[in-house]
Order: sequence, then structure tokens, then C-alpha cells
Amino acid sequence: MSDATAVADAQSQAVDPSLPFNDAVPGAVIGRWAEETDPALIVAPDKLLPLLTHLRDNEGYDFLSNLTCVDYSAYKGKLRSGVSERFEVVYHLYSTKKGGGPIALHVRVPENETVPSATSVYPGANLQEREVYDLYGIKFEGHPNLRRILLWEGFHGHPMRKDWKEAYYEEDAKPFRSRHPNGNYVWHEDKLPWGKNTTYPAGWDPESWKEPVSYVPVSQAPHTVVPSPDEEQQPHIHTDSIVINLGPHHPSTHGVFRMLARIEGETILALEPEMGYLHRNHEKIGERNTWLMNMPFTDRLDYINSMSNNLGYALAVEKLAGIEVPERAQYIRVIMAELTRIVNHMWSIGFILNDLGALQTPALYAIEEREMILDLFEEVSGSRMMCNYMRFGGVVRDLTPGWLERARYLVHERLPRALDELDHMLSGNEIVKARGRGVGYLSPQDLIALSVSGPMIRAAGIPYDIRKAEPYCIYDRFDFDIPTLSGSDVYDRYYIRLLEARESVKILKQAIRDIPGGEGDGAPAYASATLNQGFGTIMGGKGGYTLRPPEGEVYQRIEAPKGELGFYLVSDGKPNPYRYHVRAPSFINLNALGPMSVGYKVADAIVILGAIDIVLGEVDR
Repeated sequence: MSDATAVADAQSQAVDPSLPFNDAVPGAVIGRWAEETDPALIVAPDKLLPLLTHLRDNEGYDFLSNLTCVDYSAYKGKLRSGVSERFEVVYHLYSTKKGGGPIALHVRVPENETVPSATSVYPGANLQEREVYDLYGIKFEGHPNLRRILLWEGFHGHPMRKDWKEAYYEEDAKPFRSRHPNGNYVWHEDKLPWGKNTTYPAGWDPESWKEPVSYVPVSQAPHTVVPSPDEEQQPHIHTDSIVINLGPHHPSTHGVFRMLARIEGETILALEPEMGYLHRNHEKIGERNTWLMNMPFTDRLDYINSMSNNLGYALAVEKLAGIEVPERAQYIRVIMAELTRIVNHMWSIGFILNDLGALQTPALYAIEEREMILDLFEEVSGSRMMCNYMRFGGVVRDLTPGWLERARYLVHERLPRALDELDHMLSGNEIVKARGRGVGYLSPQDLIALSVSGPMIRAAGIPYDIRKAEPYCIYDRFDFDIPTLSGSDVYDRYYIRLLEARESVKILKQAIRDIPGGEGDGAPAYASATLNQGFGTIMGGKGGYTLRPPEGEVYQRIEAPKGELGFYLVSDGKPNPYRYHVRAPSFINLNALGPMSVGYKVADAIVILGAIDIVLGEVDR
């Protein structure tokens, strides 16, 4: 028997036919991960790309939602007993046609090893693989542009690794004993490795280093750009392409965000988003906080949509810990989430108008009703933007007297009238149409391949909404539609948000009508008996540090106003998350910025970015 035959026989014997997909891709799935938690498949690294291709082409999993990594070097639980590899790269795949839950894949990676890049199968892996490379040091073989994305090139180390310590490091998990001294705490100078964290990578000289622009290539437009009649009459002038910077401090970049554009004349040949200027390692903080302490930190992600951020995180922890939510609290959560969606979409429309140059009445009018909604948020939570209102098992407190009546007036009278007036003022406006129609086009297939979600794909005709595809909370009780448009351009991205806000009004009318406790407000006694019933059993009357979800992992997503907001959590049974990861729609939707801008003018890039609707707190985290 030849060596090659012996190897082939050994591989065929190692294939477990009872594991899924091994009949299609032999040897791809080598085990199951943690049966008692979210089911996942362990995949052989050399079989990853064939398996991803099979799942996309034959099983209908066309959407790579989430890609992240876990460093298990400090894990002490039973779920990883006997596993020698330090890292696991985790993938969550969905079908936009079939709906339902994900297929989760785990690829185990020893230290200093590489993983095949998924970008050839799912181009939406681009930014997510760069994030894993930046924060964990995992190299993705075949990635077209593998470089740091949230940190600068001179940064030392990979800060999401469990053995990385920042300057003035105190402890691995809160509450820090140094802040709550009990008489036995002794300060150690080795807890301050300031020198280590100003060490530059080997061979990197901060004095001579200059940022390369070679990663802004010259690429062809994805569609034919038809010159105007004036351009056709002009003699052709040969010009060289140049790279220009928009940002990071530019009025059109919606924060500290930078666009590097290679242009010829005014036409964009390639465009690369550059981010990280606002990065504060939200996830590292999240792994040192207790589970409950992370709730107000979610407010600081998409700070326009605090209530939605709270909801996504609460649902993830509740799923992990098996926590039930009382009926009235379910209705309150939906009401807050849909009011938040209206806030976001009216704000987004105002931003788009601002990027088009409408600095006066229309842009300001688009956010006037937002202030009335924030009044309602402030009344129940004490804050207008950083609400910190959701809790595991419910909400922090019941509605105040008269709150439902004020919300009913807003939902039945003010909001429908304001949306109709915006529609009347803007949808037929010749400037909005001229600057929006046909600008920033990207096909529905390309958007899904790039992992884009939310209003962006529904403006391209894809009727995919997580509230319908994989219902959470009590959304399956409400009658509402998923509006779609077919233009997949800036104009339709404006108009789809108007249509979605109207559907939110429809949901709100039903929720306010049907909320348990009748048409009046819930009295404080009702809140104590119902809302706090779930909350009290979680905390056991002992305070927030005592919540310890069982070992396991979970991925929970919601249809946030900007798209799919997901939380991937790993628990080792301790008071702090072992892994805390945010799948941020603002960040991942930027996969499409470059392809949508190629072939258009520099001025168009401004409104193309605005119509994606990003918030930098969520992009950089």
C-alpha cells in the first residue's frame, strides 16, 4: 500500500457520517460544540472554504452574519476540557430566503497558525477578519487587504488576547479590589506595565514610517457610467489618478471617520473606509465588567438607539441564562424599540438632507418629533440618550402615570402627520431626486454577499427583517409589513426609512392598545408585582454581581434600526462574560461603501455614506 493510499484510508475512516454535511464535504465537520448551549459544528480548517461554498450554494446560507474569535487560554470550564488549540474562530451563517436560526461553525486555531480567508466565498468577511487579525493576531490566508483596522500600525500586541495587559492594568474582572479596598489588598508595581505597551512591533520605526496608500487600488466601476452630453462634447484629456482624503475631521463623515478615495478628475476609481479613531475596545471592557454592568455600556454603541442596544444585550443574556420576561415588560420593550426605530429613521433622513445641502427647515423638521420621543424616554429612564432602561427579565421600572396617554397622542396624531409632511416635502423634490436616483447603486446579490443588513437591503428589494425571519420578543403578535423598494440607490434608501417608520407606527398602535393592565397606566404596585417578579428572581436580592449564567455560548440578534445588531456571548459560569462581542451593523454595512462609490463623483460619496446611516460609536466600539 502506498503512503498516499494509507493517508486517504485514514482520512476516510476519520469521517463521521453522522455529522452534518460530511456526505457533501467529507471530513469537514469533525465534531459538535457544547450540546447544552447554542449548537455549533467544529470544522477542520483545511475544509472550511469547501464547506462554506457548499452551505452557500447548496444549503441556501447566503448571509455571513457574524465572524469573530475567542481566546480560550484562560478558560477553566468543562466545555473546553481536552482541547489544545488556543483560539476558535466563530462563524454564524443565515439564509435570507428561508429565515430561521443560524448555522454556527467553530474553527480551532493553535497559536501562530493561520485560517483560510472566507472573503472568496463571503466578501462580507472582509472587515470582520481584519478586526479579528487586529485584536487577536489571527492571520487569514488569502485575505485581499489584511492590515489593522481599529488600531494603528505601530500598536504593540493584540489587546483582546487574555494575556494582554494595558497600561495601568488593575485586574482581569470587576469589581476591582483597588476601588473597593477590604484591608487585604496589596498594590503591585507589576500591574503597571507601561513600558510594555509603548513598545513598537519588531522592525517598526515610528520616525521613518509613512502610511502606504497601495491598499487603495484602481478598480473598475461595477456598472457602466454614462457621460453627460457636455462631457461627450469635450476633447479627452489624459489625467493621472490621485488619492485624496475625506476626513477624519470632515463635516460630511459623520464623526471621526476617513475615506481614502482614488480619483481621476472627479470620478472615484476606488474608495477605502478608514476607521478606529474612536475605538476604545468596548469588548475588552465588556469582558471585565459583570454581566449587569455592561447594560449602560451598550448605550454608548449606537448612541442614537440606546433602547435597541439594551434590548439586544438583554435578550442574549436571557437566552444564555434561561430567563423568562413578564408579559407587560414584553410590550414595554417593543414600544421602546419601535419608538427608537422612528427616532433613528427621522434622524437619518435629516442627515441625508444635510449631506445634500439642506441646512435649514427640512433637516431640522425631520428631527422635531424625535425630541418628543426623547421626552418619553427621559420620563421612564431618567435620560434622553443613554437610557440604561432594560434589565435581564424585564425593564428597570414600569411606565409613569400618564405615559401611555402621551405616547398614544404621539403615535396616533403627531407621528403620522409628521411622516406624511416629510413625504410631501421631500419625495418629489427635484434636488432629492436628481442627487439620489441611480446614485450609489449596488445589486441585491452584492449587498447580501457583503453582509449588509437592515434598510439597505430592503431598499434593494430583499424582504428580510429579523422580526419576521426569526421573531423575538412578541413581534409575532403584531400585524405589520416589510416594505421593499427596487432602486437600491440613495433615493430608495431615504424613502425606505420613511416607509419603515410608518410600519413602526402601526406596531405601536397595536402594542399600546393591547398592553396588559388595560388602557390606563400601570401603577407602581403593578410594576412591583409583575415587572420585578422576573427581575427579583434573577438577582435573588443579592445585587448585580451574583448573576452567573451557566457555561455555554449564545448568539442573539435583533432587527435594530440600522440593521442586524448581534451579541455573541461566552460564559464560563463566572460573574463576568468570558467573551463579549458586538456584531455592529454600522461597522459591517461599511463593507459596501467602496463598491457603492466606484464610478460616481466625489460629491456623491458624501451622500452615499450618509444613506448608509452609520454612527461611529458603533463602528469603532
